[in-house]
Amino acid sequence: MPKITCKTCRRLGFSVCGKEKCAFKRKPYSPGIHGRKKGGFKRRSNQSEYGNQLKEKQKVKFLYGLREKQFRNLVAKAIAAKSAETSRRIVELLETRLDNVVYRLGFASSRKAARQIVNHGHIMVNGKKTNIPSRALKIGQQVSVRPQSLGLGIFRDLDLRLKKHQVPSWLNLKQDQREGHIVAFPSAEEVDTGANLNSIIEFYSR
Repeated sequence: MPKITCKTCRRLGFSVCGKEKCAFKRKPYSPGIHGRKKGGFKRRSNQSEYGNQLKEKQKVKFLYGLREKQFRNLVAKAIAAKSAETSRRIVELLETRLDNVVYRLGFASSRKAARQIVNHGHIMVNGKKTNIPSRALKIGQQVSVRPQSLGLGIFRDLDLRLKKHQVPSWLNLKQDQREGHIVAFPSAEEVDTGANLNSIIEFYSR
């Protein structure tokens, strides 16, 4: 996975680096001396449909910290699911990854930090330790911080952070027990990916 910088965010027109003080929030226009124009971004009139689709794909891939093969397989799985709208299924598959749920519950400050926490064995699913960030979760499953890990520095201010954290409606958080449950699948409307999902579907359907 290439290193994602604030310059990447400014080029894509959406913050994907996960930093609270992302430079895109202060400079919401493309990098470079020609980046700042009326309306916020330079517009490439000669950018092809393929180029636009590629940009939309990069937004989501970088936002969730996925490698190309991971994201391509995820979209293929969503396209193959006949029981749901493809764009909605993409959101469901992205949001119910274990690393993303850890981030959404407030156990980590970013998706990158969430992946590291899971990799190091600090998270449990249904009471069992796991170290697979890409694990797909289902409705009803419980995600919690491993009790033996609570004394570590990365969780020192966890209780304070959880009090201030706003959990999405599809998750239920028990702050005092440092655990959460998936109570529903998220809808595409309540998740801001910053991208046109239909363009991504078209990109991978070529």
